[in-house]
Amino acid sequence: MEKQEITLEIPVEHERNIFGGLDCHIKKIEKVLSVNVILRDGTVKILGDEKSTAEAKRIFRELLQLSERGNTITEQNVEYLLMAAKEHTEVSLAAIDKDLVGYTVQGKPIKPKTLGQQKYVQHIRDKMMVFGIGPAGTGKTYLAMAMAIQAFKNDEVSKIILTRPAIEAGENLGFLPGDLQSKIDPYLRPLYDALYQIMGADSFIKNSEKGLIEVAPLAYMRGRTLDNAFIILDEAQNTTPAQMKMFLTRIGFGSKVVITGDLSQKDLPFHTQSGLEQASVVLQQVEDIGFSYLTNKDVVRHPLVQKIVHAYEKYEAREAYRESRKKNYKGTTKAGKK
Repeated sequence: MEKQEITLEIPVEHERNIFGGLDCHIKKIEKVLSVNVILRDGTVKILGDEKSTAEAKRIFRELLQLSERGNTITEQNVEYLLMAAKEHTEVSLAAIDKDLVGYTVQGKPIKPKTLGQQKYVQHIRDKMMVFGIGPAGTGKTYLAMAMAIQAFKNDEVSKIILTRPAIEAGENLGFLPGDLQSKIDPYLRPLYDALYQIMGADSFIKNSEKGLIEVAPLAYMRGRTLDNAFIILDEAQNTTPAQMKMFLTRIGFGSKVVITGDLSQKDLPFHTQSGLEQASVVLQQVEDIGFSYLTNKDVVRHPLVQKIVHAYEKYEAREAYRESRKKNYKGTTKAGKK
């Protein structure tokens, strides 16, 4: 295949951000796209076949736009653009970056970082109830929390309610010392952590004491009607169908609901159906309910997490295929004996 050369200008003040420490971003682009990148006096020279050099140039332009908007370029940004290039999908991270959700207590902007996350945020804006389903690290809970706090600050809702089922992840915590709240707090700690980061501990404590922000186990929702509130049900894969139905029928007027979960990480007893799994089938066609399905492409933690999620997905798909083959083989064997 004929080699070609493309050049583009990168302003000196953005070089270090775009190229990464020890040029790690360039090395990744070279490896994945099979191109050679040469840097000289603010000029980037890309050598390779026509298709690969064009993709590399587009990625550098995307990274430059991100850098010009004041962002620190991360390995995740580069990985995401390379993944899109391999799948022949045009993605504009600069356009996604314009979708501001809110700010952390330190003033850091909270924004979606992938197309999947952007669609999820838009669903929350548009729908009364949204299911965010996807693997760990896709920002399901964090983005929902940021949207809830923003709605609360804008007086769109009068309170925030955060809940999750108190299911032990393979460990028995029943004999831990302390009162009921002490035993429950470990299950709710991830929600507290996100609240402190976005809202600040002082603001959370003040609003919590007034009853305007509530963090509680799912069992505490029974018998209540939740009006004019932003309600987040986290780890919904660990609800039973009865618990999910109970929660969904608590919703009152003026409320917005986000239900998040990862169907690959159920902690329910073996052969117990997940309430999230059932709800995603039963409610699929109900008007004003949105479903956002995030994938390993939307993982925004360390790139290794994305690879781990992808490896497990492939493994589970293979195991499911083997099980179906076994069942089919047994079925044909029994039919043959008859």
